[in-house]
Amino acid sequence: MTKETIIEKINDFLIDDFEVEEEVLEPGANLKDTVGLDSLDFVDLVVAVESNFGVKLVGEDFANVVTLQDFYNLIEDKLD
Repeated sequence: MTKETIIEKINDFLIDDFEVEEEVLEPGANLKDTVGLDSLDFVDLVVAVESNFGVKLVGEDFANVVTLQDFYNLIEDKLD
């Protein structure tokens, strides 16, 4: 799967499932402050990633995830 496809799928489910405004979905956007995800959203995010990409995430996976770009990179790494 290409990086562009990963980004597109992530952005699509953030817009559709989490009601995130498309204009805030910039790579440098902070997931909590800018995108507006809270701790409960991260639980739903794990489920969305599993259903969209077939990979399981655990809490430790998010240790260094602050921005949307960090999240894109995490999913890309998990798919390798």
